[in-house]
Amino acid sequence: MGTKGEKTKQYICKEAYQLFAEKGYKRVTMKDICEKTGLSRGGLYRHYDSTEQIFLEIIDGFTQMQSNEFSKKIAQHIPAVKILDDVLMRYANEMIDNKNSLSLAIYEFYSNPEISKTENTMIKQYEASKSMWVELIDYGMKNKEFKKVDAEAVFDVIVFSYQGVRMHSKLMKMDSTTPKRIILEIKKLLLPEEE
Repeated sequence: MGTKGEKTKQYICKEAYQLFAEKGYKRVTMKDICEKTGLSRGGLYRHYDSTEQIFLEIIDGFTQMQSNEFSKKIAQHIPAVKILDDVLMRYANEMIDNKNSLSLAIYEFYSNPEISKTENTMIKQYEASKSMWVELIDYGMKNKEFKKVDAEAVFDVIVFSYQGVRMHSKLMKMDSTTPKRIILEIKKLLLPEEE
């Protein structure tokens, strides 16, 4: 597919992302995506066969984007504490941004028994995220910036706290104090106490 086709696919995914964030997965139709993008049905179907295909491409994009988020910074010898602070600040903002959260759509999509029987890209995303975080935590421990911890356990605290707050922010009003408290506790797990 040419550059124009790729740009159209990116545009479709960007607009569909907003629909999935707003409505969840189950309530978005190809007709909704046509209306949102201004494409004809034929124009949309030239690129995608279904909402499932579009949704999976959005999720795959997350996985690819995050797979090396820390590796480049580690290779540049950026301090682990700086990398941690940057990502936790972004997480804090995302946790309370219920308008752009796909948490409900992800839950709806992967709770479908037919989908759960097939290859689950959420597991791939989880594994990619875990690998990235374990690399950062190991880097921080090696440089004595972080305490000696079970890196996988700390990752689970981070990812499930983050996803839990994102899901709940779709269901109830969430202010910035919840993410701030969570981030403070994550830092307590990793950072040595100041003397």
